[in-house]
Amino acid sequence: MLSQIREDVACVFERDPAARNSFEILTTYPGIWAVIFHRISHALFNHRLKWLARVLSNVSRLFTGIEIHPGATIGRRFFIDHGMGVVIGETAEIGDDCTLYHGVTLGGTSWNKGKRHPTLENNVVVGAGAKILGPITLGEGARVGSNAVVLKDVPAAATVVGIPGRVIGAKKEPLGGKKQKLAEKMGFDAYGTSQEMPDPVANAFHGLIEHIHLMDERMEKMARVICDMGGEVPCDKLPEINKEDITPMED
Repeated sequence: MLSQIREDVACVFERDPAARNSFEILTTYPGIWAVIFHRISHALFNHRLKWLARVLSNVSRLFTGIEIHPGATIGRRFFIDHGMGVVIGETAEIGDDCTLYHGVTLGGTSWNKGKRHPTLENNVVVGAGAKILGPITLGEGARVGSNAVVLKDVPAAATVVGIPGRVIGAKKEPLGGKKQKLAEKMGFDAYGTSQEMPDPVANAFHGLIEHIHLMDERMEKMARVICDMGGEVPCDKLPEINKEDITPMED
């Protein structure tokens, strides 16, 4: 247990640039206090001293604002940054080198006994305010965006954002030519997101723009074929897309 606590303290230097020395971490970081209290209460819980374990976990919550059930299984080098409002349920399992930020909940979705809380494999990072609910598994290296609500398994190394949580893919290639002009008419920059955190809504708009562009090209080809065959095609100008018509009004 002491070696685990030493590792818990040492890992803070890697994940918090504000950390200056071990004494400061041990005396001013509630996330570290909560983990130390949990290491002790979990040992008591496993030795069937469950009432005493629950009392100690409640003392920890009183001083840290972090609630960890003593039955939860937590791996090595676990770090809770800031920590206020973090809740970790009884059957939650957390692997090595995981990081949680304030307001995170690893909760259950039923009152049935048995496994009802999430499993986080190694190197998982959960952003502030995120809710991971139910007996689901977040694969190794998964990332959960702030305030996301995750109800399904997450593959290894995937990033999840939104409510409900959605796995986001790689950023698409920039638009060009007519597609870019169409995007500008719509008043939407489909790639105003960073490569590290692509936006699923932006990618959906990208697909819509590509679809409209391809439909325009197909209609132009059909009109030319009809004209070549002696037919007549209306040459009325298509109405412009008005940015204000598709932009939500601000409160």
